[in-house]
Amino acid sequence: MSRILVFLTGLGVLALLAGCAARSTVVLIPDPDGNVGQVVVANERGQQVLNEANQAVTVTGRKAPPGAVRTMTTDEVRSVFSDALAARPLPPARFILYFLMDSDVLTRESMAIVPEVLETIRKRSPVDIVISGHTDTVGTNEYNYRLGLDRTKAIYGILVAKGVAASSITATSHGEGNPLVKTGDNVPEPRNRRVEIVVR
Repeated sequence: MSRILVFLTGLGVLALLAGCAARSTVVLIPDPDGNVGQVVVANERGQQVLNEANQAVTVTGRKAPPGAVRTMTTDEVRSVFSDALAARPLPPARFILYFLMDSDVLTRESMAIVPEVLETIRKRSPVDIVISGHTDTVGTNEYNYRLGLDRTKAIYGILVAKGVAASSITATSHGEGNPLVKTGDNVPEPRNRRVEIVVR
């Protein structure tokens, strides 16, 4: 019997099992944040929709419709899908570092987080790292785009100086275009003066 484990967040996915001659079980589990999406299990004889945590359906072959939807216990999921659960990738690690106003200098509190960022990168190597620079709304769009880019370059420089491969880093700037806290124009909001780091 084949076993299919589906991790979805806010997505609708169609699992076509038309070519499956053997018995297959599909189960939908929450992502690490507890969010659950939806999957449609279908073959030429019918379909079933899974949209709640640990819902499962078994398909006995292409000549029979998918079975009734049932809910597995967490212990059942762990027991039946232990190999798949052990093989799933770690969820992305996310960090937010804040900057002094109109500057590419980290706040003291954010500087203290840098060792944790580096340790996470070391443990997950090889990695894909995305650094996104952001600003508050003080200044022009063009100025803030450049300031956001300067902030990403500052973090890029710190990571590379500590041995992180430059080829694993992508740096972008959103300027004032993607605020963490919505404000009007020319509002000095410290939580928007940031760099977001995603480590995959």
